Amino acid sequence: MDQYFVRAATLADRDVLVRHRLAMFADMGVPVEPPVAGAFRDWLGVQLPAETYRAWLLENSAREVVAGGGLSILPWPPGPRSADGQLAFVYNVYTEPAHRRHGHAKLIMSAIHAWCRANHVRTVALNASRFAASLYASLGYQQAPSPMMFIGLE
Repeated sequence: MDQYFVRAATLADRDVLVRHRLAMFADMGVPVEPPVAGAFRDWLGVQLPAETYRAWLLENSAREVVAGGGLSILPWPPGPRSADGQLAFVYNVYTEPAHRRHGHAKLIMSAIHAWCRANHVRTVALNASRFAASLYASLGYQQAPSPMMFIGLE
């Protein structure tokens, strides 16, 4: 049986982080324009060293990355869910298709939760795809009515 190890992602992992992000959107049926890959790669080059984005990867014993995920800590005004003044927003959770349904995303989420606890971040939010909603519910996440809306400004 294969063993798995969670580790923090580094700049050397940018290619896999970009691939996971694009694949995540593709799996959800969300079209992504070609410039997004380069823009995300550049963004990682700034955000990973600044530690404003943190990511974790799950490797098997052959050192193949099978899953990953990350978070940004956002300044967040105190409100009904938390008075901490910060929010961990999780995104880019992705498992390679050949490795799905083995609990790998749960291991990534456990690493994210452990980091948040160790760093006194008490509120975590995410957007769940239809594929992962049951995983997040099993971890205690509750669906909230989302008043979030978007606009793309020119």
